[in-house]
Amino acid sequence: MCYAIPGKIKAINEKTVVVDYFGEEKKARNEFYDLKIGDYVCAQGGFIIKKVPEKEAGEIIEAWREIFFQLQDTDLRLSRLDLDKKNINKKTGTILDRAMEGLTLKKDDLEYLFRLAAPQEIELLFKTANFLRQKYHKNSCCVHGIIEISNHCASACQYCGISRHNKNITRYRMTPEEIIAAAVEACEEYGFQALVLQSGEDPGFTAKQLSGIIKGIKKKAAVLICVSFGELGMEGLEELYDAGSRAMLMRFETSNPELYAKLHPGRALDTRLAHIRRAYELGYIIMTGSLIGIPGQTVADILDDIKLAKKLRPEMYSFGPFLPHPGTPLAACPPGQSTDVLKVMALARLVDAANAKIAVTTALETVDPSGMRQGLLSGGNTVMLNVTPLKYRRHYEIYPNKAHSGDSISSQIETTVSLLKSLGRAPTDLGIRENAEDH
Repeated sequence: MCYAIPGKIKAINEKTVVVDYFGEEKKARNEFYDLKIGDYVCAQGGFIIKKVPEKEAGEIIEAWREIFFQLQDTDLRLSRLDLDKKNINKKTGTILDRAMEGLTLKKDDLEYLFRLAAPQEIELLFKTANFLRQKYHKNSCCVHGIIEISNHCASACQYCGISRHNKNITRYRMTPEEIIAAAVEACEEYGFQALVLQSGEDPGFTAKQLSGIIKGIKKKAAVLICVSFGELGMEGLEELYDAGSRAMLMRFETSNPELYAKLHPGRALDTRLAHIRRAYELGYIIMTGSLIGIPGQTVADILDDIKLAKKLRPEMYSFGPFLPHPGTPLAACPPGQSTDVLKVMALARLVDAANAKIAVTTALETVDPSGMRQGLLSGGNTVMLNVTPLKYRRHYEIYPNKAHSGDSISSQIETTVSLLKSLGRAPTDLGIRENAEDH
């Protein structure tokens, strides 16, 4: 649940509240505020992040009311399925019909869909995923900000541009004051209500220091904080949760243990998964997924990735193309293909239609300039905008030619919101300001 439009509390049951948005009711968890029925709140990722004064809430709701329903109409129109299945293989149509009916697809069905080659059948797969996205999630699209706080990393991942393999990178580490200032700016100046703090596995930041940064942000801004710092250890996860972080982005990258070990010398997939499972137990919102196109990866591996991701009970799936950096051992390997990533996103929507938020990754936009649009029309309903200060952003080069590395925050918002509105999506993780309709 990711509406940033204020909603009115209709019911309270201990820490669970029911919030009304234009007649649509959603549940959220309240951990920080003294609330009563009739209060207005904003929520992110299923957590209440702030109370909103009634007058302010009324102004925001009124500004959204007309455009909200206009967007819904556009989304409904674009997500309708053309039932004319001319030039569509009967088996393809049958499997997709079963998916639309909510029936469980077998692994053979998913493999068949992933191997589709005819353009009209691939397009039908994407349209089916988009139909299911609209059916279960309406037109809400989460818009998160990401701050890359450090590109130092002690790991030796064989493809990542900030791993210790890359000797030609300019390393940086933002100060706590810079991180807090960037987060507050993203929230107060640009309206973000959910932020991802990301870095390599940087030994220069202890869990205690990161906790202090999180507390510093929470004191100054109402925001859902997602952490993405790699394997911090179980005590570190608990410390960051206690400090106020409520989400964790950690891909397992591949469900194949042998392939994982080749990509991450000295590391084990089981350790990675233990971190994700422990984070879930602590109460973190889980954001996870894998890389598509890894050297040696099979179709069976990819399908197992989708299966494993679902087992980890994520709030958000994140699948992106494998993109090796030139300064790493796997530099000569070909990148993952955008069509394969879109297929995986669509299949994830089919297997977890009612629950999944599915991210359109920056990596997908990097291999395909139309990646955000294509991803949103293939079952995706989450995007991330880069709010790292420009003087640092270009140095967070996990892969070459990273999309948006030189774009201002304002230009990213303008481009993204314009695209979302053209598709009928409500950019519901960006707060609305007085000039919101101009965006």
